[in-house]
Amino acid sequence: MPPNLSLFIFFLFLTFTSMGSPGLAIGVNWGTTASHPVPPPKVVELLKSNNITKVKLFDADPLVLQALSGSNIAVTVAISNSMLKSLNSSKKAAESWVHDNVTRYISSGGGSRVKIEYVAVGDDPFLLSYGEQYHPFVIGAAINIQAALSRAGLASDVKVVVPCSFDSFQSESGLPSKGHFRPELNKTMVELLTFLSKRHSPFFVTISPFLSFHQNKNISLDFALFKGTAHPRNDSHKTYKNSFDLSYDTLVTALSTVGFPEMDIVVVQIGWPTDGTANATASTAETFMKGLLDHLHSRVGTPLRPRNPPIEVYIFSLLDEDQRSIATGNFERHWGVFTFDGQAKYHFNFGQNAKKLVNAQNVEYLPTRWCVANNNKDLSNATARALEACSAADCSALSLGGSCYNISWPQNISYAFNSYYQQHDQTPNSCDFGGLGLITTVDPSVDNCRFPIELRTSHSSSLLGPHFCLCMILLTLNTFAILFSFAG
Repeated sequence: MPPNLSLFIFFLFLTFTSMGSPGLAIGVNWGTTASHPVPPPKVVELLKSNNITKVKLFDADPLVLQALSGSNIAVTVAISNSMLKSLNSSKKAAESWVHDNVTRYISSGGGSRVKIEYVAVGDDPFLLSYGEQYHPFVIGAAINIQAALSRAGLASDVKVVVPCSFDSFQSESGLPSKGHFRPELNKTMVELLTFLSKRHSPFFVTISPFLSFHQNKNISLDFALFKGTAHPRNDSHKTYKNSFDLSYDTLVTALSTVGFPEMDIVVVQIGWPTDGTANATASTAETFMKGLLDHLHSRVGTPLRPRNPPIEVYIFSLLDEDQRSIATGNFERHWGVFTFDGQAKYHFNFGQNAKKLVNAQNVEYLPTRWCVANNNKDLSNATARALEACSAADCSALSLGGSCYNISWPQNISYAFNSYYQQHDQTPNSCDFGGLGLITTVDPSVDNCRFPIELRTSHSSSLLGPHFCLCMILLTLNTFAILFSFAG
């Protein structure tokens, strides 16, 4: 080979190896478990104005999919866990679901097509707290949905995936080299990974540095936040400088252990909440998000997968959702990068060179009024009324470490009253509370504790009324009792 040609090939090799793999795709999760959601067309405007090109849904809401039509945003539609059993047992049900929620949107003409790229079978169906209630149905449902897509001629355009929870894999020692899937999941995981591998589909998984920090005293806040001051963790000859890499490589080991060391990974949920518990603040979330995206865009990868980061990452989540379950913690309602009404809580570079996020525009609010405790009344029974209000509304900001935790009595009573009043569309009787409530046009917000006014759009007809089951009262009693114990 001539010397000049050898030199040319050498430099060509250096060029290609330095380029690495294709650019990392960053998307967001768009959940709609809110009493007064931002209208879907406004959310699509929000996505486009922030150059967000991928979105994962938790269902296949027709209004959401219609709003996404023609947007050229890549979409993951999802099947709820409650549907898995019927889709597992009936090919006809799977065909019907695919027709109604995929084919009709992909086949639309005139530039109104929805760019559906994934169907997510289930919503974390392997979550430990669910037990094994969904395990028998996941693989069968995925196979039937895949067959339905094939019959519809969409198998080459749409991939079937199964989102797996952060606790589907584990390491008792905390070391990635000891990572494995939960024992009761092994058989199902091998079946799932075989299914995915045959179709070149990725493994969808949640990675949650926040929950790892929240639940594990051995993980420091600095380690979770990608800070250089964090004490590194050593595993044999591998050094881990952050919680993300530690969790990710624990999964890589788990995949290798069951025979799939090269499986592509999509991090389908990752984020940091901004309220509802200690260390859940906008500034902490901003630090985490900047650290995460800087780490991902550096493409350094992890010790077990150097220069090979996940192929896609979906931030959790786009907007706050005041109806999400708080079984895990009150922070569950505050994962949004944006507030419930589409206003940025903090700023970071989403990966499209725009460091300042763009807020939702022209959202419509209910009238400028609030419900507060009437100081001219005997408030000796106000605590019980506030607890009732919280069990049917959202008082998560009042919890220990929350943005409204430090407000004094009776302002915390007013917060509870207002939350109920706003979620029930400001109807006069929703500010009664046995005569203890008072409607005002003076903003009662205190420092960082915002007393919100809800959006005009409402799904609140499905909310519980003023009389609610004992179980809901018990659920909130433990959280809020400390807040009202000093009443009077």
